Amino acid sequence: MSADAAPANPTQVSEIEKQAIEEQLERMLSNRHFSHSRRFPAFLRFVVEKTLSGEVDQLKERTLGLEIFGRKADYDTASDPIVRVTAAEIRKRIAQYYQEPEHENELRISLEAGSYIPQFHWPHQHSATAEQYPQEARETAGAAEPAGKGHRGRWTVIAVLALAAVVVALSFGWRSMRHSPIDFFWGPVLNAGNPAMLCIVEQVQETNLAVDAANPEHQTTVQTWMKEVNLDDLSTIVKISSLLRAHGQKEVLIKGAADTTLSDLRNGPTIFVGAFDNPWTMRLTRPLRFHFGNDATFTQEWIVDSQSTKPREWFTDRPVTETQNNYREYAIVARFVDPNSGQLAVIAAGIGQGSTMMAGDFLTDPSNLAELERDAQAAGNKKNIEVVLSTQIIDGQPGTPKIEATYFW
Repeated sequence: MSADAAPANPTQVSEIEKQAIEEQLERMLSNRHFSHSRRFPAFLRFVVEKTLSGEVDQLKERTLGLEIFGRKADYDTASDPIVRVTAAEIRKRIAQYYQEPEHENELRISLEAGSYIPQFHWPHQHSATAEQYPQEARETAGAAEPAGKGHRGRWTVIAVLALAAVVVALSFGWRSMRHSPIDFFWGPVLNAGNPAMLCIVEQVQETNLAVDAANPEHQTTVQTWMKEVNLDDLSTIVKISSLLRAHGQKEVLIKGAADTTLSDLRNGPTIFVGAFDNPWTMRLTRPLRFHFGNDATFTQEWIVDSQSTKPREWFTDRPVTETQNNYREYAIVARFVDPNSGQLAVIAAGIGQGSTMMAGDFLTDPSNLAELERDAQAAGNKKNIEVVLSTQIIDGQPGTPKIEATYFW
């Protein structure tokens, strides 16, 4: 698709164009960048449908807050930025979708910064008009040409096909040589020669809700003993293990922090998920420049910069996070060689709800890792990396990760 393709006027699309846009919308929403969320598909579908029906006057922040997120009519948009945060995340995911080679030549749906009205960009600078399709069909089918031009037309087709083959070959060659942001961060783990292990937190659960097989409406609490994983941690565990498997790691081990030994850590790279409930994370990050801190009652928890004398800035107040649905959260992600095991250690750990999930998002998102790679290059491409991240938590869900600070050594 040409990057200069003019956007279609959303108020003047034909029925065929409308159908093409709706099909592209569903194609996007079924993709992994959108399918694992409820907010993002609902938001994007709403704004596209309203645009196609000519109701762009409804695409304002307050109206979107009411219609999509169920906010009250008098809610304060300044203190509750859920619409702006969601739109920003959708713009990022749209960019990620179209960065993938298989989607480069598709009809493009965009949401420009500062607007909630989507734009539609047609491939090859042509709109899908009703008049164009029959002509394209004839050309594709090899319709009869005017007398005297048949041979020239055939040679033109052969030349175009040959040129296309060269372009495809060069494209594959370029892609095979391209260094991706995933390679930048995860390459040392993937190339370590041994399976990676995820060191996770398992909490003991002594009761469980049981549903009556004969009458599902009848439920009761029963005594049990099992281990459970926090949903935020689980999201990060699934994303990281899926990324490693997708990039050639044939085996990914998972072990609870309480059962992990130093001997386990000496067997290969380990990814440590979770902060205050994972003792291995706390031990390994303690000597680092950025590490976790807390008061005696765990009412406040924070991230320390051991090289700064400025007042603490990356902290959470537990009473606030437990009573409000809109607050700032922080996490540490890192990759370094653990001197005790001699193996690579990767940290994905947040202070509270949503922040470990945000760390997992960051470590599996090529655009985030590309930003980190640029910072690493500016610092001299040093081997060890540590990053402080922040995000806005709204209704328990993290927004776009923001890099607060980095350190390379």
